[in-house]
Amino acid sequence: MNGMTRVPVREQDPKVRAANFEEVCLGYNGEEAKEEAMRCLHCPNPLCVKGCPVSIDIPGFIGKVKEGDVAGAYAVISESSALPAICGRVCPQESQCEGKCVRGIKGDAVAIGKLERYVADTAREMGIRPQPSTEKKGQKVAVIGSGPSSLTCAGDLAKLGYDVTIFEALHKAGGVLVYGIPEFRLPKEAVVEKEIENVKALGVKIETDCVIGKSTTIDSLMEDEGYDAVFIGSGAGLPKFMHIPGEQALGVFSANEYLTRSNLMKSFSPDSRTPIMHPKKVAVVGGGNVAMDAARTALRLGAEVHIVYRRSEEELPARREEVHHAKEEGVIFDLLTNPVEITEDENGWVNGIRCVRMELGEPDASGRRRPVEIPGSEFVMEVDGVIMSLGTSPNPLISSTTKGLEINRRACIVAQEEDGATTKEGVFAGGDAVTGAATVILAMGAGKAAAKGIDEYLTKKRA
Repeated sequence: MNGMTRVPVREQDPKVRAANFEEVCLGYNGEEAKEEAMRCLHCPNPLCVKGCPVSIDIPGFIGKVKEGDVAGAYAVISESSALPAICGRVCPQESQCEGKCVRGIKGDAVAIGKLERYVADTAREMGIRPQPSTEKKGQKVAVIGSGPSSLTCAGDLAKLGYDVTIFEALHKAGGVLVYGIPEFRLPKEAVVEKEIENVKALGVKIETDCVIGKSTTIDSLMEDEGYDAVFIGSGAGLPKFMHIPGEQALGVFSANEYLTRSNLMKSFSPDSRTPIMHPKKVAVVGGGNVAMDAARTALRLGAEVHIVYRRSEEELPARREEVHHAKEEGVIFDLLTNPVEITEDENGWVNGIRCVRMELGEPDASGRRRPVEIPGSEFVMEVDGVIMSLGTSPNPLISSTTKGLEINRRACIVAQEEDGATTKEGVFAGGDAVTGAATVILAMGAGKAAAKGIDEYLTKKRA
């Protein structure tokens, strides 16, 4: 194969996968992975590593793949990442490691994410698991939440010899990995649960059904239960809405609720006890990865699905791969379209969404061109379901029950980027609870930085 072109990855046929919840991407086999690994130039100054928020030694692990040494490749990745099978599937490599790849200047970047996935999946099949630390620091750390930032922080601290307990509000660990990302992108039993088992193998304990701020508080954990430090990685699960007329109508969902019903409670399965609405025609308002997930889920449940987004395709914040897959499966994109009202029938159920056409004006503060309404362009799209996917913010429960913990105007916890330290001594934070909704790998990077900060803080306490 031409070294400028990446080895194609196998996928389910779009017409087949649009009717099932099995994983879309089938990944590389050993031969394909070796062939793709051969494309790596092993640059003396690897920019791909600088593009990785957790600084994986990318040339190092790819070199092991070339040699057919999966165990060695997994060991290299594990030095920096606790969740390689997850990252290989859902991280936006095109704007991070692969976006920096020198191969990408004149051809295709090396498929770093697909190679990471191959290594993690193959290592799991071989029964390779991380080993717990033999060192014991004798200090306890509480980790709030069990999403990617928390799992990373907990795993890194356990490797250093700390006694770590994760407190998770839901009945299953994983945070957004289990409730937010669909099965067809990230299998739960085969991938997420196995990655969490690997974190537990390091010695991390996980307590589910524990709502911090209700079941107990951070102050109580530190003052009454003897925890020496706390990391808050509780995510951003509070959905945002447009506050337009009709938004309270029956048949209007937040993407959070809709996806949680499907992903966590498996409502797509006939055996599930959790109901989910099966509308015939759905408007999904928004253009990010969560909007694509909600749209593709509704499609699999039998609906005609429209993405309604006020800017053009160029401004869609979703990954190109997710947009491509959505289009292949039959999702319809109504771009430069903005909802102004949700209409309802005499029984209070959604029967339409009133929209206006938009055009792009001058760039706004984000650098994207500002959408401007076209006068006289109003129209009604007949739908019987609306899913609002407009972003999320942190739940204020923890901040409102923790003395001395400062938040900003967006209700995000104020924490230092370099070490996760908050305004309350001994309390650190990272991930979406600090930044608002972002990516899995950025949350992991924050968890990694906080683990380092906690280690430095507790080392000083021991001195």
